[in-house]
Amino acid sequence: MAPPSRSFEAFGTSHLAALAVTVAIVALMGWAARTGQSRALRIFEITLGWILLSMPMVTATAVAMTGPFDLQSGLPLHYCDMATIAGGIALLFRRPLAIEIVYFFGLAGTLQGLLTPALQLDFPHPRYFHFFVIHGGVVIAALHLVWNRGFHPRPWAIARMLVATVVYSTLAGVLNWLLHTNFGFLCAKPPNASLMDHLGPWPWYVGSLLALSAVFYTVLDLPFWKERSLAWNTSHKV
Repeated sequence: MAPPSRSFEAFGTSHLAALAVTVAIVALMGWAARTGQSRALRIFEITLGWILLSMPMVTATAVAMTGPFDLQSGLPLHYCDMATIAGGIALLFRRPLAIEIVYFFGLAGTLQGLLTPALQLDFPHPRYFHFFVIHGGVVIAALHLVWNRGFHPRPWAIARMLVATVVYSTLAGVLNWLLHTNFGFLCAKPPNASLMDHLGPWPWYVGSLLALSAVFYTVLDLPFWKERSLAWNTSHKV
């Protein structure tokens, strides 16, 4: 008989342990990059890339095997799912747009989920591992690709990410209306405490989320403005 599942507690022992593992992996990959462990880094990228790409199928299969298929839990249509899929593609194939999506979506959105998890079941329930593999993996991929591998956002990255956010929100909103779901938390806030609690009631918090996304994307892009400015000046010297 499986042990009874405990309720997850934000910043409890299991949450802090997951955060510690995430930070430790980020630090380990940073050390490997600084010491020239290129083979080990590539093995890590391929492994994590395939794990992230497999997670939507793992999620759908797990939901289907545990009872009637729940669209809200089984379909990979949440904001973090976009970062998960992009992270897998970025790690495996290093596509610039995928790198930008996992960087901006991952650190502006998925990181929030890592810090304030919408999670009810605690360690050692499979849902606990599933949640933190996705959210921790996305954050690790974003930091690794941009800071260890040097794949920096391109010019106009903020505009592209805002367009991507609007397109995602529009499609998610239509699907929510058709399927009675809550992808992107566009119809209701998550049950756990989160940043959304400070953004006003529905539907106003949806607009606040978009405005906050623009702020987060700008902050995440700031470290690369000087580099792009120098590159532009160099290319336009007479």
